[in-house]
Amino acid sequence: MTRLTESSNLRTLPAIDLDMRYAWLCHPVTVAGVLVLLLNDHLLKPVWPGFVTGKLSDVAGLVVAPPLVALLCRRRADLAATVLTGALFTLVKTTETGAEAASHAWTYLAGPSRVLADPTDLLALPALALAWWVRGHSLRHPSSARWRVVVTMPLAVLAVTATSGMPLPPSAEAVEVDRGGRIHVQTDGMTALASDDGGSTWSEVSGDRDRRGQSAQCVPGAATRCYQVVQGRMGVEQSDDGGRTWRPAWQLSADDQERVNRRHDRRGELRSMALGVQARPGGHVVVVANGLDGIVVRDTSGTWRHVGWPGAEPAAVDVDREWRVAVFLAACMLFGGAGAGLRRYSRSYTGFALAACLGLLPLLGTGPDFPFVGTEELGLYVIGLLAVLTGTTVCFALAVAGRARPVPAAVGLLTAPLVYASAYLPFAGWAEGTPDSYWLATALAVLLTALVLLASAVAVRNDARRANPYFDGASTSSPT
Repeated sequence: MTRLTESSNLRTLPAIDLDMRYAWLCHPVTVAGVLVLLLNDHLLKPVWPGFVTGKLSDVAGLVVAPPLVALLCRRRADLAATVLTGALFTLVKTTETGAEAASHAWTYLAGPSRVLADPTDLLALPALALAWWVRGHSLRHPSSARWRVVVTMPLAVLAVTATSGMPLPPSAEAVEVDRGGRIHVQTDGMTALASDDGGSTWSEVSGDRDRRGQSAQCVPGAATRCYQVVQGRMGVEQSDDGGRTWRPAWQLSADDQERVNRRHDRRGELRSMALGVQARPGGHVVVVANGLDGIVVRDTSGTWRHVGWPGAEPAAVDVDREWRVAVFLAACMLFGGAGAGLRRYSRSYTGFALAACLGLLPLLGTGPDFPFVGTEELGLYVIGLLAVLTGTTVCFALAVAGRARPVPAAVGLLTAPLVYASAYLPFAGWAEGTPDSYWLATALAVLLTALVLLASAVAVRNDARRANPYFDGASTSSPT
């Protein structure tokens, strides 16, 4: 009888094991992660795109993914599923190869998608610890409600799939004018843009990907006036003698070209690819397909107008490089202010403050080989994170123990945001076209930052003189 009971128990072990694995997925914290993913990706991200919503998806995804991966294993492999999730997440976020592979995978599973390498997303990795805690809690308090599995499983798969990819941007590739006078701009997708009024307004229609555009065309009824796209860049040339000689008709300034380059990260398609010419009452119009940047239209008056993608907000100009410099300078100002008022431990404070500021460089992606491409760079990132955490903690302790004077500390705390604003806002304005010149934005940033630093230095120096009448700018020692 005992043998029969033991055999029966053994036969029920796989079912029990499966229930325990489902319990991890159906735990309230995991279910909450699924709901956060769905809410964040379908509501919050479209309304408030940015750092917070992006990282929220990463944190929730790392909570939900390990129990899903564990279910793919024939036997219990919770630790392996958690480690594999972290390793794949790190590979995708720190290497272009991993991001490209993830893009192909999610395109196959969920339609056209794009995954970008972003080392700052590694800040979400501690969420794996929460997932592991949930796993342990689910083992101690399993739930046998099968309806939770039926509800949670499809929602979890949908949520993880939705948050892992981003739609590929369209690319305008060809222009043609049909016999009815409608202008079609073909894209690399299954839709096209169409205009019945010479490019003044546009609507979306079904596309035909088999048609090829023309790189040059003459005005119907006026063969001496011709247009052609400039090979390899965004621009159009014009000929008034039937194509014997050419001169620029439309082209981007150096600053506009830089803004376009920063607006799109697939620079190989940032060029004029095709054009179409249509005779209209009072003149003619020219429509140019500019790849990722949409379309440009010349109206009958001869004015060139950048249309982009009708009805869509233009992509933001990437000024991350300038943002990182501004953050680094603000951090230096923050540490420097407190250090300038120390009565003791100034050398130790300076060393740890320097370590913390230098540790920011790999975290902000300003190192020489970022984004990451290998384990050495990943190690540098981890070292930078440890340097920032350790340096900040020790500096705070030394500032308290060294009895830092309140005025320099307050100067550092208050002027750090001013340094950030003076170093970054001119470039944020340049991204919007004011000022138009990148050189002028750089000059403004340097000038404003220098003024803030000078005012801070004067305030700290005056405080030092009040604290020590014998302060001469180089020493705080009094005469003997």
